[in-house]
Amino acid sequence: MRVHDVHSRVLPVDLDAAGALIDTLAGPDDRLWPHERWPAMRLDRPLRVGARGGHGPIGYRVEEYVPGRRVRFAFLRPKGLHGYHEWEVEPRGADTVLRHVLAADTVGVTVLSWPLLWRPLHDALIDDGLEKAGVESGAGCSRTPWSRWVRTLRWTVERAGIAGSPPRLTAI
Repeated sequence: MRVHDVHSRVLPVDLDAAGALIDTLAGPDDRLWPHERWPAMRLDRPLRVGARGGHGPIGYRVEEYVPGRRVRFAFLRPKGLHGYHEWEVEPRGADTVLRHVLAADTVGVTVLSWPLLWRPLHDALIDDGLEKAGVESGAGCSRTPWSRWVRTLRWTVERAGIAGSPPRLTAI
């Protein structure tokens, strides 16, 4: 099954300011990844081509990196997910569009686990990241509440003590 999932947000900043958010990914002052609510993105070295890491059970390597403009991560795990996810910016008048794209083929059990498990969690995580980018860029936060299914999945993963579980929250 082919997956093509796109999320974006218009930020009221220029291209360089929005692109600087991408450059902080997996760093000590990560201003884009919502590590406060989700497993942190970690890499084995600073953000650059060849760096390997992931978040929670998802593993990848940096396949392409254009500082301040775009970073593409090729999936290494789970084994049934073949493709990439990327963050990119593009100008839109005086503003900038920050976009996350996930493009992959699923095989085996991932054909079923993507729509039931991974997609809802992925969508909530990326929406949280775009909201964080909005706060960082001065646009404020238009909080998207998690669906009941996402809250149930997170609760289940937390209680099962699965490695890479989202951080515990006082209120989900």
